[in-house]
Amino acid sequence: MMEYIEFIKTKRIFGKSYGVNIDRNDINDTLFDFQKDLVKWACRKGRCAIFADTGLGKTFMQIEWASLIGKNTLIIAPLSVARQTVREAKKIGIDVQYVRSQVEAKNKICITNYEMVSNFDFTKFSAVVLDESSILKSLDGKTRRLMTDLCQDVDYRLCCTATPAPNDISEIANHAEFLGVMTRADMLATYFIHDDDGYRLKGHAEYEFYKWLATWGMSVRRPSDLGYPDDGYILPALHIFPEYVNSDYSPEGKLFFTGLDGITGRATVRKSTIDDRCAHAAHIVNSTDEQFIVWCGLDDEQKMMEDLIPDCISVYGRHSPNEKAEMIEAFQDGKYRVLVTKPKIAGLGMNFQNAHRMVFVGLSDSFESYYQCIRRCYRFGQTKEVDVRIVLSTLEDGIYQNVLNKEREAAIMTNKLIENVQQFELAEIGGKNVESYEYRTDTVNGKTFTMMLGDSGERLLELEENSIGMSVYSPPFMSLYTYSPTERDLGNSKNESEFFGQFDYIIKGLLRVTKPGRLTCCHVAQVPAMNVRDGYIGLKDFRGKTIQAYIDAGWIFHGEVAIDKDPQAQAIRTKAKSLLFVQMRKDSSWSRPALADFILIFRKPGENAEAIHPDITNDLWIEWARPIWYGIKESETLQYRTAKEDKDERHICPLQLGTIERCIRLWSNKGDTVLSPFSGIGSEGYQAIKLGRKFIGIELKQSYFNSAVKNLRAAEDEINASTLFDMDNLG
Repeated sequence: MMEYIEFIKTKRIFGKSYGVNIDRNDINDTLFDFQKDLVKWACRKGRCAIFADTGLGKTFMQIEWASLIGKNTLIIAPLSVARQTVREAKKIGIDVQYVRSQVEAKNKICITNYEMVSNFDFTKFSAVVLDESSILKSLDGKTRRLMTDLCQDVDYRLCCTATPAPNDISEIANHAEFLGVMTRADMLATYFIHDDDGYRLKGHAEYEFYKWLATWGMSVRRPSDLGYPDDGYILPALHIFPEYVNSDYSPEGKLFFTGLDGITGRATVRKSTIDDRCAHAAHIVNSTDEQFIVWCGLDDEQKMMEDLIPDCISVYGRHSPNEKAEMIEAFQDGKYRVLVTKPKIAGLGMNFQNAHRMVFVGLSDSFESYYQCIRRCYRFGQTKEVDVRIVLSTLEDGIYQNVLNKEREAAIMTNKLIENVQQFELAEIGGKNVESYEYRTDTVNGKTFTMMLGDSGERLLELEENSIGMSVYSPPFMSLYTYSPTERDLGNSKNESEFFGQFDYIIKGLLRVTKPGRLTCCHVAQVPAMNVRDGYIGLKDFRGKTIQAYIDAGWIFHGEVAIDKDPQAQAIRTKAKSLLFVQMRKDSSWSRPALADFILIFRKPGENAEAIHPDITNDLWIEWARPIWYGIKESETLQYRTAKEDKDERHICPLQLGTIERCIRLWSNKGDTVLSPFSGIGSEGYQAIKLGRKFIGIELKQSYFNSAVKNLRAAEDEINASTLFDMDNLG
């Protein structure tokens, strides 16, 4: 059987390596040192993403990666970028062929456009590169799924795009799924929680999430993020000026304009102010002889700008890929002074460092589109200050302010991402691992208790064989990163197989230390299945699987009792739609009973050497021997709020004192040692001491351990105070 520590190591969530080890000296000397390190890392990983800011040389890095991998490679790029990539590849002596179908693919490295992927047989390629891979986010679900399916059997996969925001769940999930690192559903279930504000990182998952992200994605704003000097990567100044034109527009049926009203209102205002905006934008462009980029959002804007600017070239979506490429290259080569086009055509991936002036003929609410357009000129390698003019009607200031707010939020988020992920990236580059959790042990002894800090899978081994009179406990259910960030936490299990794989060590440890013929009482509840994690809504038979796990470990299934629950209280606490009145009235096929708790009772084989004599009456026995326990107050627990840490996603849920009391009084004698391998804040020990038993508790989490020690000492103090009171009465 695998040793416990070896099993724990298998629980760690890492991005696997599928690639090849490359000697740094074999990387093209044209690349900078930080680019070489990224290429070396990407070759070793085999399936990964380079999230690097514009101008950091993603094109060089992806081409060099493909060359070093040495397999038939297909690079997939946005329209207009492919031909640019072919030109860039020649600068480092690599021949990349632009192709439109599988029949044309003759080179070792080929490149095509996203629109043409259905023309290719992906079994002919061992490596795929997605250039400007953030485009996955804007593709419809069917096309995105097609991309992932087409490449699922490709051995080597590289994604290259700009740095994602850490709250951009869709972009990170799309990349992880495409690369085969983790599905979207698994990523959400592992690291995120859904509340009233949508998905957010779980508190205890934050560290592990960024660590996991760094195992397959490198996020870089500038070379210094990887410890290199930023020489040559300090950008000149960027000047952005909104310029407003007056408008007398008023909505139909209204005396005056009352504000932008959704998408329809914005579109109406943009169309109604087109003449004034285009005239002003053309005046800006025509007042200089310098190269200019004109970004339009509407065909009518683009046609009008063509007429108003004599020395321009205008690129439309209707142009073929070859026509687009030739026209854009003509602008890059200085054959035309002005390029007029739309963000969706040339706003992604293109290098327009030949120009340093641009004008937006109006603006949408998309910060990403705005950002990408500006970065076509304002990118590392630009030597001149960049001038950006945004022409708006006075009615559209709200759109500009909205984009500015998104820009501020994006800057904060990107800084947060880099700060969190940097130490892991540096370790990854060096092929090292960063430990996220310092495992500690401690032992505190009282007169009637021993409290042990640590992992039950290990610390149970310290207890004497056949020494425990009975045990009662509530194991943590599968709920990743709810209470701690460590893989030692039983609750931090990705699936049932992993959970029961770890739990098996503890179940067998309990069997070893329990006296023959004595009992262990395990508190469980059924586990809801969630659509985001399991693909369906329903229940998992956690109770049944727990029973089987104990039987497989050598225990005898002795009995069980259900604990009555209030469906309204459970509905309020869990927000389960299956318990809501509104759901019952809407469609009762989704309604179900409240979930009962269960105490599962198991007996260790062998003869009990000391008979148990419960200190209860026959009437109480009749009440407690029922298959359902009534009268257990859900609120009757030890005070737990002081043990909760800021990153805990839920309050710890101590076992009710009434439940513990019944178990202890029914199945142990005074003077017996009661054990809890998941002691939490010490509820089982508190009751055991007050009922005249001794207690041994094991708890992994330091804050809960500290609370447990306080509670156990309080129980001893109460017993001592009671004894002294009795002695005073005797006097």
